[in-house]
Amino acid sequence: MTLDIHPLTAAAVVLATAATDAVYVQFTSAVVSRRRVPAATWSSVWYLLSSYAVISYTENWVYVLFAAIGSWIGAFISLSFGKRPLP
Repeated sequence: MTLDIHPLTAAAVVLATAATDAVYVQFTSAVVSRRRVPAATWSSVWYLLSSYAVISYTENWVYVLFAAIGSWIGAFISLSFGKRPLP
């Protein structure tokens, strides 16, 4: 077993999962608001982004750690700077 980590791939996985989590927050907001078209659109973007991370880290389990970091960053940023729904 080798821990051959490519920095560019690791960075891309972090960015892809950060974007995936940010999109997931938008998807969840659309579902809760019962907005069908935005929910469906965010869902398709969510799967497109997550596929890159999955394909990248299936060959080397270490990339899962980078995916977790990106996931945390994406959720944190989207909840910190996202628009708040009107009451």
